[in-house]
Amino acid sequence: MGRLNGKVAIITGAAQGQGASTARLFAQEGARVAIVDMNADKGETIAAEIGGEARFYAVDISKEAAWAELVADLVKRFGRIDVLVNNAAICPAISILDMETADFQAVLNVNLVGTWAGIKTVGKQMVAQGSGSIINILSTGALWGINGLGAYVASKWGLRGLTKTAAMELGHRGVRVNAIAPGGIASPMAGIDDLPREIVNRRFVRQPIARIGEPEEIAYTSLFLASDEASYLCGAEIVADGGMTIGRYEDFLPGAPDALVAAGKP
Repeated sequence: MGRLNGKVAIITGAAQGQGASTARLFAQEGARVAIVDMNADKGETIAAEIGGEARFYAVDISKEAAWAELVADLVKRFGRIDVLVNNAAICPAISILDMETADFQAVLNVNLVGTWAGIKTVGKQMVAQGSGSIINILSTGALWGINGLGAYVASKWGLRGLTKTAAMELGHRGVRVNAIAPGGIASPMAGIDDLPREIVNRRFVRQPIARIGEPEEIAYTSLFLASDEASYLCGAEIVADGGMTIGRYEDFLPGAPDALVAAGKP
């Protein structure tokens, strides 16, 4: 407890799922949390649940002016901003051949432009105060291709490059910029609400930790990067995917999971 005592944190996409778990954990660790989302009902509910100085902000993150208003309000209230978790994202499943320009641009506006605007606006405040931690939530989609998710994957590859560039520009000014690349996480984006967990976990039989991840597991990774314990990390990518992207099991070679060998799956 207390790993973020006295810190002020912004978490986007915090009205549900992974973002809400991160907001709860940060508050438990002593942070004053700004819950940023466009879903006012769920956002207000999370803020009320957390209590204390947690506050919900309805912000269109693709608009620089909206970011400027958020930063101004937080600085007026608390005098500083110490942590920014760029978690908000949208992920429509549309093939490249069927996607319209507006669909593609909508994903980029939230996932990439919105994160850039947050880095720019909050980063200025952090540079002025001489310290801060920015955490960009990537995806395994920033490490390889995923059919049906062309816009999402493009946005996350772009965010991966933006993270490294921001780390170079801000690191020597006291602001650390790092990223987390989650694998499959049991959040609303995964679309698994009505499925038993044992059914869902069948999708992950090919990875070393053969289950879907929990939102809290990514929240704890964000907590580490937000805390002073990560003071020497700059431009890092932490892949929290249960081993999804480290390789491919060959069931005919030693070391493959028994379940794959027994099923004769490649």
